[in-house]
Amino acid sequence: MNPRLEQLQPYPFHKLARLIQGVSPASGKGAIRLSVGEPQHAAPAMVLEELAAQLATLSSYPTTRGQAALRTAIAAWATRRFGLDKVPLDPERHVLPACGTREALFSAAQAVVDRAGHARPIVMMPNPFYQIYEGAALLAGAEPYYLNTLPDSGYRMEFERVPEPIWARTQLVYVCSPGNPTGAVMGHADYARLIELAQRHDFIIASDECYSEIYFDEAHPPTGLLQVANDLGLEDYRHCLVFHSLSKRSNLPGLRSGFVAGDGAVMEQFFQYRTYHGCTLPGPTQAASIRAWGDEAHVAANRAQYRAKFEAALDILAPVMDVQKPQAGFYLWARTPQDDESFARGLYARENVLVLPGSYLSREADGVNPGRGRVRLALVAPLAECTDAAQRIKSYVESL
Repeated sequence: MNPRLEQLQPYPFHKLARLIQGVSPASGKGAIRLSVGEPQHAAPAMVLEELAAQLATLSSYPTTRGQAALRTAIAAWATRRFGLDKVPLDPERHVLPACGTREALFSAAQAVVDRAGHARPIVMMPNPFYQIYEGAALLAGAEPYYLNTLPDSGYRMEFERVPEPIWARTQLVYVCSPGNPTGAVMGHADYARLIELAQRHDFIIASDECYSEIYFDEAHPPTGLLQVANDLGLEDYRHCLVFHSLSKRSNLPGLRSGFVAGDGAVMEQFFQYRTYHGCTLPGPTQAASIRAWGDEAHVAANRAQYRAKFEAALDILAPVMDVQKPQAGFYLWARTPQDDESFARGLYARENVLVLPGSYLSREADGVNPGRGRVRLALVAPLAECTDAAQRIKSYVESL
């Protein structure tokens, strides 16, 4: 077996399953799971209809690059959404479909990391983080570097605090905006600073933007990496890769459809890697994805549902917990009145509400585990369930 597998920690949900093993929640209270960020809003009917209508295309092998029509739809969406008016996004050079962001974020590290040098390469990531970043780094033979994102800095990655010797070894930097679990959004200046660092130190930026379409102010959507690269006139989107998905945007987590876009030279080599990697989208998935990327009405309706849930949950929880509305995304990153594991276990036992301990999403770095003493609440259930869950959490907090 690959000895690097031994470096992997159990996935957060495996840890959670062990935490509540043997616990019998109170009878008479239905289970509410706020632990997994799995959208539960209805999938767009037009997408499901297209999926069913294209089943006959399963008789053909799909190609790694995907249909030209899909790449064109993706490029058109990204151009509209991020105002790419200076550096054209070429569907042939800059875009590849992917089986969701999870697969693409992992495989990108395997293709990008170069272990030929004397020093072990570094892959930088926010802390707390989506665990795929860490696993991708370790299995690529790199050393993870955890950059703490803390309340005092608005949960932003403070790149100015990274020592120069670390930058010299850095080959890949994962960023996530809106952040999982903090909901923090990177601004134009943050991205511009990171692009300047990437140019100086020659590393790739992997910007996980799968939550970019879940925000609260319709007039101010989150900024994206390609948007800033375009504004700077960055030729060929050098050093920049973005990762997007239909899972959150369109409530299609089971479709496993997303894309990678950016640096043309990197994308060509990444394409070669993927011809061996073997992740291709079936024909019906591609056709359904074209429909989804071409429609914004269902996405706006999706955001309205999340806005209502945040308002309801925060009205109930804010008076009894240290919790604030995030900038975007669908998570609440709440401080707990006891350690996060005890809180999650006790809440499950008393109220049959499942949340994710924050320490499962982070690592100790610089003497701090930024997830300790917090829980992540995914407001993905219907409004009535989220409201009920908030009331139960309030009741549990008041019982302590």
